[in-house]
Amino acid sequence: MVDKVIATPAALELIAFLKTRHGEKLMFHQSGGCCDNSAANCFLPGEITMGSGDVYLGDIGACPFYIGKTQYEYWRHTQLIIDVIEGHGGTFSLECPEGKAFHTRSRVFTASELKELDSQAP
Repeated sequence: MVDKVIATPAALELIAFLKTRHGEKLMFHQSGGCCDNSAANCFLPGEITMGSGDVYLGDIGACPFYIGKTQYEYWRHTQLIIDVIEGHGGTFSLECPEGKAFHTRSRVFTASELKELDSQAP
């Protein structure tokens, strides 16, 4: 199975740290909006509501990861790789006070991966 979103060891480490601070139930959303810098933001359940305008990509660090449908259309041919950088990222994201930010990198899926993804149910 091809993963649409994965996390680097640094991102998984930060997710584990955030779970010790905020509890096991965290979630991610990447909206593509202006206020959150199109960053992968980490939230507590209930801080953001998912709807028909969002696409579930998979889990990272046992946390669900969603992306806005419009942004997904731009990124659908790539695997999102969630990493961590030093500095300020999304204003609303849980890691902001830690001086770190989740950062989205990507790689283009191979032709065979795209074929496999096309055969998977949405």
